[in-house]
Amino acid sequence: MAQHRPVLGIDFGTSNSAAGILLDGEPHLIEIEPGQKTLPTTFFFDFDTRKTLIGSPANTALIDGLDGRFMRALKRVLGTTLMHEKRQILNERVTFVDIIARFLSRIKTRAEAQTGLTFDTALSGRPVNFHGPNDPREGQAEDDLRQCYLAAGFKHVNFMAEPEAAAIASGATGGRGLIVDIGGGTSDFSLFDTGADGQVNILANHGIRIGGTDFDRAINVDTVMPLLGKGTQLRKDISAGLLTAPNAIFNDLATWEKIPFLYTAQTRRMASDMLTLAEEPAKLQRLVTVLEDELGHDLAFAVERGKIAANAPDTAQARIVLDMIDRGLDAPLDALDIARSLSEFSTALYQGAQDTLRMANCAPYDVHNVVYVGGSSLMSLVPQAMQALFPDAKHSFSEVFTAVADGLAIAANRP
Repeated sequence: MAQHRPVLGIDFGTSNSAAGILLDGEPHLIEIEPGQKTLPTTFFFDFDTRKTLIGSPANTALIDGLDGRFMRALKRVLGTTLMHEKRQILNERVTFVDIIARFLSRIKTRAEAQTGLTFDTALSGRPVNFHGPNDPREGQAEDDLRQCYLAAGFKHVNFMAEPEAAAIASGATGGRGLIVDIGGGTSDFSLFDTGADGQVNILANHGIRIGGTDFDRAINVDTVMPLLGKGTQLRKDISAGLLTAPNAIFNDLATWEKIPFLYTAQTRRMASDMLTLAEEPAKLQRLVTVLEDELGHDLAFAVERGKIAANAPDTAQARIVLDMIDRGLDAPLDALDIARSLSEFSTALYQGAQDTLRMANCAPYDVHNVVYVGGSSLMSLVPQAMQALFPDAKHSFSEVFTAVADGLAIAANRP
């Protein structure tokens, strides 16, 4: 009988990634960075050393102000035309397929070095929907991700819905459960039953394109971008009168995956033109500074830190520190500010869970356990929305950052 070849389970995430295998019947996560079993899904292209940094070193390079290009949330580009456009980065012209492949290759190399095994096959997590139900980009997005794995050196790759993997990892809860997986780019739901033998039976999978990066974007647009001129008035260039500064540039500057594309001569010229016509020039000068000094990601990380601080139960009010733009500049942020900015997402999450139940002809009172995974599930709006729908269920946070990778490791290597 042929020996079973090991399969590497990989959770390639919008914000963080993890990988695991099955050892003695239990999931074992790879130490991708020293002492760490998760890896930030980030890149920094250092203009001085001409090196590509991945994960924590990429984040450090950005924080330290090194000269280079930072990228995050590339998973959200899957299925779009941007994936295959060649662009000049450092000494070569590459596509996002090439960039993501290097990230996956790093995970493969670390896993092989730690285990002494060779991994030709991967079981990759994927959101239930990359873009949305019936979106024509769905098939292309999975094909793009498959190409990334093959370019990384894998010979075969299979896919499993991320909340389904989390359900497998959390299956011992017993009874009927709902996985609520709120990641950086998507929110996914899996309704499942656990049998007496501990096996998980998936009743319905559903997903919506809402995640932590959307939370960041909404807070950024509402709280920070007005300090850079959003909503302010510009004098008309030719005739008399005023008009409102166009929203597009501010919306893109608040969107993780779009930030790198704003550092162009055209965008900087547009911001400078807006400054000359500004009724509140000090604010538009900040926008010019962010674009000239390429501070978009620094700003986005500051928003993320402020969001986390304001979400803490013992924090009355947090502040988004914006010293990198203007010394002493900050934006107050409290739980009420977050609730206002994220109210539409709370409604969408509630509806997403309802739709999942409807797919399986299941009532809310039939759900005994609601299990939260994904870093963005720690935002208070998530359990609040679910508790409103499932008031009698047990609500638990189980291996929030690694449940999907655990489940993939189990599923990948089951007999």
